Amino acid sequence: MDAALLDTDMLSEVLKQRNPNVRKHARTYLCSHGQFAISAVSRFEVIRGYKERNATTQLARFLTFCGHSLILSVTDAIFDRAADLWVTARRGGHPSGDADLLIAATALEHGRDLISGNTAHFFWVAGLTVKDWRQP
Repeated sequence: MDAALLDTDMLSEVLKQRNPNVRKHARTYLCSHGQFAISAVSRFEVIRGYKERNATTQLARFLTFCGHSLILSVTDAIFDRAADLWVTARRGGHPSGDADLLIAATALEHGRDLISGNTAHFFWVAGLTVKDWRQP
């Protein structure tokens, strides 16, 4: 199994542990790599959601999860790559949300597959391998 980056939606699926396909892929991945990798952008998205709902118990669990995960910072190289993706997206009529583009750029910059259920957001990104762990 190749090194991967969890998109925010799949991170949520992994945390919930409800989908049997996601659980199976997550176990297999951990056996191969020892820890999950997420973008600092996904960390931000999850934390703001828990804080908005005042979900302190879930927030504490998530911060523990982050302590055992690889959090990939957003560097200037990632911002630059995301800017290029934004231009390509706008010209091609593709989704151009900043968070998605930063996460895709992070996966590309680190040579990782992107694990996402939102494959329609990323199918057009050249060089990016997108996998949906909800699928068997």
